[in-house]
Amino acid sequence: MRYLTRNLIIGLTCLLLSACQPAQASTPATVFPTLPPPKGVFVLGQPTATSPPTHTPRPTNSPIPKVTPSQTPTNPPTSTTEPEITLLFSGQIVPARCVQAGVDAHGNADYIYAEVSHLLQAADLTIGTLNAALSDASPMTGCIKTFVLVGSSLNADAMAAAGFDAMSVATNHIKNCNSNTCGNQAFLDTLANLQRVGIRPIGAGENLESALQPVVLEVQGVRFAFVSLGEIERSAFAGENTPGIAPLNEPNLRQAIAAARQAGDVVIVMPHWGPEYSPNPNWNQRTYAQIAVDAGADLVVGNHTHVVQAMQYLHGVPVFYGLGNFVFDQTWDRKNQQSVLLVVHFEGTRFEGYEFIPVYADGDGTVHLADGAEAEAIIARIQAASTALPPPP
Repeated sequence: MRYLTRNLIIGLTCLLLSACQPAQASTPATVFPTLPPPKGVFVLGQPTATSPPTHTPRPTNSPIPKVTPSQTPTNPPTSTTEPEITLLFSGQIVPARCVQAGVDAHGNADYIYAEVSHLLQAADLTIGTLNAALSDASPMTGCIKTFVLVGSSLNADAMAAAGFDAMSVATNHIKNCNSNTCGNQAFLDTLANLQRVGIRPIGAGENLESALQPVVLEVQGVRFAFVSLGEIERSAFAGENTPGIAPLNEPNLRQAIAAARQAGDVVIVMPHWGPEYSPNPNWNQRTYAQIAVDAGADLVVGNHTHVVQAMQYLHGVPVFYGLGNFVFDQTWDRKNQQSVLLVVHFEGTRFEGYEFIPVYADGDGTVHLADGAEAEAIIARIQAASTALPPPP
């Protein structure tokens, strides 16, 4: 079982970027509670910052009661230390078009994750979002402008080698195929290729019932139950008797969370939602986030928008609306090449904080750690979008 402490991940990235300075305590922002990031590399979450302040009772004139010493020795307290568990989430992964052309040129997809695989492998659980089909039954498109997003099965092998344990697949391009005769073959191949390498697909199945089922991964006795639902592409939706993804609507969201609540100790919701290229979550996203929290989610991590989005706490529950493009070929705007790795810390079932690790991807998909001004700009966009959010209801 992989294990990662907060000190280890900070040390690794500081060593790589040579840009870390000690964080100094300050008053966290209202909607984006953080400590100051060292050179824009990390943002350390402070989940208690938005909690209501506690009030010290006023002194009274009541006499202080006397305490009579006991002759019976008091037993020392029993240690109740909870296990420290780290989860890592990436932005969306689209190993298609020019990225797949790079895979073809290299003969494998391992190069994509080479610079960050040590971080992916160090977390106890690493979870991505796949927004392309992985099927050798479909012809590859080559490096051209097309909305057909499909990659070869080699990408699944590289994801597993890089350290991914699970993959949200309730995404809008997951049924893509570069042929009119594919039907559901490319989609079913995608699920099979992920399972073949030991990556658990989240949010899809042979029918709607199976697509809504949670994926439960256990770490040090704590069961993390993941569900994923998507709202973008109706043709990808599962039906009563047809394969596909879990459609994002209120009844499905509540049903999926209820099942996850029964199956796990910590419920994590991964919606695929939101307007493309906007850092600001729209009304739908904010509404579904509130529904998820009301229904019992402990953590919400969304994706789809191709750029980093805001984060906030809703009644104490952390909501990350979008992490950006982790792997894609959208080089026409630098913001579309940038994303963050989200590192989330738990002590047992209790959320303890988070960090962002800013990264960017080349046109062939190669992921690099961002540093200096670029890292600061990525973090600043998240903070600006977070500050602009309306207050939660």
